[in-house]
Amino acid sequence: MTIVEEIKKLRESSKKRNFTQRFDLVVTFKDMDIKKPENQIDELLFLPKIPGKPPSITIFSDSVKKMEKARIVSGNDIEKIAKNKKQRKELIKSTSLFLSEPKLMPVVGKHLGRYLAPINRMPTPVVGDLKENIGDYQKAIRISIKKHPMIQLPVGSEDMDDKDVGENIKKAVDFLQKKLPRGRNNISNVYLKLTMSKPLKLEAW
Repeated sequence: MTIVEEIKKLRESSKKRNFTQRFDLVVTFKDMDIKKPENQIDELLFLPKIPGKPPSITIFSDSVKKMEKARIVSGNDIEKIAKNKKQRKELIKSTSLFLSEPKLMPVVGKHLGRYLAPINRMPTPVVGDLKENIGDYQKAIRISIKKHPMIQLPVGSEDMDDKDVGENIKKAVDFLQKKLPRGRNNISNVYLKLTMSKPLKLEAW
């Protein structure tokens, strides 16, 4: 059975809901001590397709003043937002991916680090043309393996084509195999689930 066939099987066996569900990939690991820093992963993965709803992006930037697909926060506003509890909470709640010009990373760390670091939302420094690259970041998901021997990743939504969801799944699994200490041998099981469905164990990965 191929990955696309397994996606179809999950669709057919899952109860229809009155909202568009998300496809989540769940990967469990084995024979790997997560407490060791060398076994931890914290990187952005750029998928072939936008996994359903694009991430809400906030960029800390002084060079870009306005962008259609992202919220811009200037260096001067970082400290103001950090000190305003209401604004700070709203910013964090409404942002799923933070990016930053490299020169503003120390400012972000000083004023917002205590709030973003514990929830694994520190910004990724971006080198190059922010406006030109923003489309790539809409396809980005964060791969973070630090505390538990498993990870759950958004790889698509019900309104996507099965082939596109399959491409995202393959990209994520391939990425993990390259990054894990022992590659494929560190992966115990791979599951796929919809938001409200039971997980389906994938065999075609």
